[in-house]
Amino acid sequence: MTNAFLQQLEAKQQQVGAVVLAGGLARRMGGQDKGLIDVNQRPMADWVLESVRPQVHDIVINANRNQGAYAQLGCEVIADRHAGHVGPLAGLSAAMHYFGRDYVFMCPCDSPFIDTRLVELLGGACLDQQADIAVAHDGDRLQPVFCLAHVRCLASLDAYLESGERKIDKWYASQNQIDVPCNSVLNSFRNINTEEERAQAESELPL
Repeated sequence: MTNAFLQQLEAKQQQVGAVVLAGGLARRMGGQDKGLIDVNQRPMADWVLESVRPQVHDIVINANRNQGAYAQLGCEVIADRHAGHVGPLAGLSAAMHYFGRDYVFMCPCDSPFIDTRLVELLGGACLDQQADIAVAHDGDRLQPVFCLAHVRCLASLDAYLESGERKIDKWYASQNQIDVPCNSVLNSFRNINTEEERAQAESELPL
């Protein structure tokens, strides 16, 4: 672990965990569980794990089905604590409860091109600006499912979800949140929603 964000955390005896979101209903790609769709003979979520693992102290997958299949990828699998498939924030809440770590990085399972510098970018900005949440911005718009959040937001997050709210941008706006320019890692935000995109990813990722 050599990135500057991890070094800063370790100097403070703090840690960061990561959650890979695979808890959705997978309405696209014929309802298949996207994180388990093979890209070059590996489940898509496995590509995400490979990129994110070196950037954090621990990592889990948030899944509400096919948990045994996800567990075979070599990390813990946790389900939502809030019923009803309420979206990415439920996965973030589940991870914060599971880890009890200072920070949690969140990303989706269908973005196999995540850059190995993304957590450091978000974390460095979070520390520099003393923010509670750092959200990736691609130069045109926010990428809200790529974020780093401090555990002190957990009570607010749970109250928000329990109130019936689920809009991710609205909750972010209620927190000490910053947008982090991530133009240098734009490929991170490519996700796979069609068979054509999957085939293109296969042509670009190593065998």
